[in-house]
This record gives sequence, structure tokens and C-alpha cells, in this order.
Amino acid sequence: MASYLDAGSIVALGAGLTLFQTQLHLSSGAIGALAALGPNALGCAFGAFIGGRLGDRLGRKRIYRYDLLLYAAGMLVMAVSVNAAMLFAGTVAVGVAVGADVPTSLALVGENAPPRARGKFLGLTQVAWNLGPVVVLLLAFVVAPLGLLGVRLVFLHLFLVAMVVWGLRRGVVESARWKSALAPGTITPRPRMLFRGANLAALAWTTTIYLFWNLAAGTSGSFTPYIVETLHAGSRAAGLALSSVGFVIGLATTVLLFMRFADRSHQIRKRMWALGGIFQVTAYVLYLVFPLGIPVILANIVLFGVGSALAGEGLYKVFSQELFPTLLRSTAQGFTFGAARTVLGVWSFLVPFLAHVGIRPLSALLALFLLVSAVVGYAFMPDTTGKTLERIEEERGTAAA
Repeated sequence: MASYLDAGSIVALGAGLTLFQTQLHLSSGAIGALAALGPNALGCAFGAFIGGRLGDRLGRKRIYRYDLLLYAAGMLVMAVSVNAAMLFAGTVAVGVAVGADVPTSLALVGENAPPRARGKFLGLTQVAWNLGPVVVLLLAFVVAPLGLLGVRLVFLHLFLVAMVVWGLRRGVVESARWKSALAPGTITPRPRMLFRGANLAALAWTTTIYLFWNLAAGTSGSFTPYIVETLHAGSRAAGLALSSVGFVIGLATTVLLFMRFADRSHQIRKRMWALGGIFQVTAYVLYLVFPLGIPVILANIVLFGVGSALAGEGLYKVFSQELFPTLLRSTAQGFTFGAARTVLGVWSFLVPFLAHVGIRPLSALLALFLLVSAVVGYAFMPDTTGKTLERIEEERGTAAA
């Protein structure tokens, strides 16, 4: 549900950007700043850096149990905002809460998953990550005739979901692996140990593949409706509908391919990554070759939806759990997640201006980012498939790093 609320909040904000811009008289710079400070970027990055570290020090449950209260409060402020200050404050609060929630929640999932089903378990979080935007976009499509009121109703839906999930989480137990790692006589690794040896290699690799992939994914998730409207390729309803198609395809691909094959072998993981990378790069090369229109946008969304399920956040989540010691696992993912969202925050300031210039310069950059993620991911992918977390630590020499 962390993934549902994360992606849902990103897309909900993106779906209402043009309406808030008109209603609150926001400039293109303010729109970029709003996207940059929220759950897709800088606000999330701050929460990930802090929450990830606290998740290793204080426990996964303690952090993810309470951060949803901040998420709910921020979403409620966004829903009732009547000025730019309220909208910005709520957006930042939601971003910080999402950032703290994701690394701690994923660590809990990874530490409880069976070795030969870790990809499947973490793939299920990707199903939720795609389901959140689908529900948000379909709801936004239904209430589109209500204008800004419809966007407020979408925000209220996420507020209610967050409160329900907060209630359910109160009964979840702490990670047994985390508690075992704190047993008397065990070595407690320090954060600086992430920046040496095998830990540093893993940190650099996961940061690179996720950062460059996330630049494209974040742009697609937050700005597709905005770009469709701004470049007059379709109506607001068309932009929402097209975005939802991409997430439905990502959800289906995750269930049918990723969850089925991610735990089979190292070679299958590499083949999935290569195929997904080719699909994603092609998705943005299309904009360089063909004139902008609904058919080309739809082709981009289909290719990117399939490709991102095979070579995107799903495998990043898996490797983020497999490559780091237990008491650095949440810290490491908080760092990589936060670094990627920080860069995306800076990038988000530029997207509205690039969109006004035209789709081709933006698409060329996104294709390049995806190519970097694909090549680095394939070339340096470690073999961890089907192994226990303890065996991986032993093989990589990080158990007592």
C-alpha cells in the first residue's frame, strides 16, 4: 500500500496541474516547483533520506506505522486548499511521508519473502504501484466534468485510503530479521560502510539504474496529461485516459511476466532487463520520428508500460533488498530512492518549459536517460536470484562489512 499511495499521489497531483494553474493563477515555474517539491521529487527525497535511516535504527514498523498520519494530513490540506501556500504545504507533507514510507515498507516485504519468491513478493508492490494511478486516473476521468472539485475528490480518496491502511498496519509485526540483526554479540554496521567495497558498488549500481529510469518514469507519470493538453494533442479527459492505459499495461505485464519469471534465474533477469530497456528507449524515439498525435502517444505509453515492468522499479526494488546487510538495507534504499527523487525534483522544474518548446527535445533526453539505465543495469547486474539474504551477504562479503 506504500506503493499504491506513492504512485497515486504523484498521478493525482499531475492530473490536477492545469486546473490548479488556472484556478490559483500559477506560472509555469510554480507548476514545476509544485511537482519538484512533492511526492515525485524533493519532498519525497527528504523523507527517504531520513526515514530510511530511522527504519534501520528504530525498526521498520515504527516508521511506516506513523508516517501515514503525515500523508493523510497533507492530502487533506491539498484537498481543501484555497491558495498556493496550502497546496504547496500539503504537497510537501505528502512527499516527505511517501519518502519515509517506501524504503521501510519494502525492507519489511523483502525480509519476509521466501528466497525463491522475493521477486514475486516485491512484484506485488509494483502491482499496487500501478493500481494506485489506475484508480486515481479513472476517478479523475469520471469527475472531470466537476473541474477542480473533481480533483479535490480524488485527493480525499487518497486521504481515506491512507487512514484505512494506517489502521490495518497497527496489527503488523516487526521484521524478525531486523530484530535478529540487533541480537547481542552481532556487529552493527555504520552508514559509512555503504561507501566502501561491495556495498559501494551496489549503491552506485542501484542509484544509477533507478535515477536514470526514474527521470523518464516520473516525467511520464506526472506530466503526461499536462503535456497532452499543453501541446494540444488531446483534451484533459484524453490525457487522463491515455495515462491510465499505461498503468494498466504495466500492471498486467508485472503479473503475467515479472512476477512469474523474476525468480527463475540470473539469465532470465538479464533478458527481461534487456527487452524492457529496448521497449522503453523505442517508446521515446517514436516522438523523434513521427509527428505528435494520439496514435503515437498511445504507442509510447504501451511500449513504456511493458518495458518499465520488465526493466524498471520492480527489479530495482528486488536488488535493493538483496544487495545490502539488514541494518543498512532501509538506509541504502532511502539513499538511492532519495537521490533519484532529488534529481527528478531539479528535472521537474525544467519539464514545463521543455514541453512548451516541443516534444522532441524532451523525448531525446528521456530516451538517453533510459538507454543509460538499460546498459548499466544489464552490464553490471549481480547474480542473487533464489538465494537467501544471508547467503548473499556471505558471498559479497558484506555480512560483517
